[in-house]
Amino acid sequence: METEKSNVSKAEEFKLLANEAFNARKFSQAIDLYTQAIELNSQNAVYFSNRAFAHLRLEEYGSAIQDATKAIEIDPKYSKGYYRRGAAHLGLGKFKEALKDFQQVKKMCPNDPDATKKLKECEKAVMKLKFEEAIAAPESERRSIAESIDFRTIDVEPQYSGARIEGDAVTLDFVKKMIEDFKNQKFLHKRYAFQIVLQTREMLQALPSLVDIHVPDGKHFTVCGDVHGQYYDLLNIFELNGLPSEENPYLFNGDFVDRGSFSLEVILTLFAFKCMSPSAIYLARGNHESKSMNKIYGFEGEVRSKLNETFVELFAEVFCCLPLAHVINEKVFVVHGGLFSVDGVKLSDIRSINRFCEPPEEGLMCELLWSDPQPLPGRGPSKRGVGLSFGADVTKRFLQENNLDLVVRSHEVKDEGYEIEHEGKLITVFSAPNYCDQMGNKGAFIRFEAPDLKPNIVTFSAVPHPDVKPMAYANNFLRMFS
Repeated sequence: METEKSNVSKAEEFKLLANEAFNARKFSQAIDLYTQAIELNSQNAVYFSNRAFAHLRLEEYGSAIQDATKAIEIDPKYSKGYYRRGAAHLGLGKFKEALKDFQQVKKMCPNDPDATKKLKECEKAVMKLKFEEAIAAPESERRSIAESIDFRTIDVEPQYSGARIEGDAVTLDFVKKMIEDFKNQKFLHKRYAFQIVLQTREMLQALPSLVDIHVPDGKHFTVCGDVHGQYYDLLNIFELNGLPSEENPYLFNGDFVDRGSFSLEVILTLFAFKCMSPSAIYLARGNHESKSMNKIYGFEGEVRSKLNETFVELFAEVFCCLPLAHVINEKVFVVHGGLFSVDGVKLSDIRSINRFCEPPEEGLMCELLWSDPQPLPGRGPSKRGVGLSFGADVTKRFLQENNLDLVVRSHEVKDEGYEIEHEGKLITVFSAPNYCDQMGNKGAFIRFEAPDLKPNIVTFSAVPHPDVKPMAYANNFLRMFS
């Protein structure tokens, strides 16, 4: 009896420490402390609900759903459990499941104005989704939006003073002028935006799903992780490491857009470099280069606001052309998310994926975009609710079977901008410092020198940007939780 009492009071101490860590934005630390509280007292719904909240902050929606569900099981009348689970479903774009949870919150707290407001927004989102599903043409009848656009017929008004492409070639002078204009929050004319996106589409379409990159001896190659619409931090990377060129090539490893509110500037700059010199820059698809994510996390709203609806459809189409992975000098495997739920996957299997579609919810393509490493061996459920978690043994086997040395992936915020795991065989690199203006993390990129391809990691801090908040264009409903 005494031990039980002592455990309960110790658990409360851990909870208070966890709350402090949470308020200091140390979400991983908060999760560890809530876990210790739960180990001492597993019948307290608040601990699970609070841990769910910390998982939400780290975008670990799968773990948040598990914890919130546990809180509800312990105390079916605990409205915060439903509230947190609804928010997690929303983060995964599962509006219908979110709606059920918010209906429950409203039932429990009929006079809570916040619950009423969120329920209304959720109902709106579900209605919109149903309408879009109803009017969507069947897959077989869908026409390519790109093929209906002729940018040459678009006139450029005489008063337009921004960057101009003369003829068909995107030059370095044009790219530099465009970067300067974007820096000063000026827009690029639609004609040139169409030209860049259409030319990039043509180039990407011709590539395989797995691209081989050759770096000659004595030359270097830079890999960057998620940029997430943080345009001024992207320019800082170029400041630190030089502009992309044939002599200074880059691979941007997915998640160019969403969350940060300068996603359009990021994607047009990366695409313009690709048009200028295809071997100066390589681009991989991330889980955020997809319609479902762009609808929620801001890119769709931003494109609609800065350009128009046609561009929303065009970007969705071009994102489906992005390769899924790269191999540098037959030694370094670079992918946005991670590895697979089955052993024996060969590079030839990745090469033969038909990637020209929205990412499915399971299978190799989904796992390449969504999976994460875990410290334990074997495989486990995904903390995100999509893909899976894989251990060092899975990484080692994949590398051995494909005669590779290293996996480089992105997809996760890291305090130092990078993390080396799985006995040095896996590196996570993340290039959006002070992510969403609130995480306080550094950014990083990796420079590889041929022939030894030893990873040289460079870290950097966030730079100031104009006063436009992250998620400024995100789905209304999601902004309520940010």
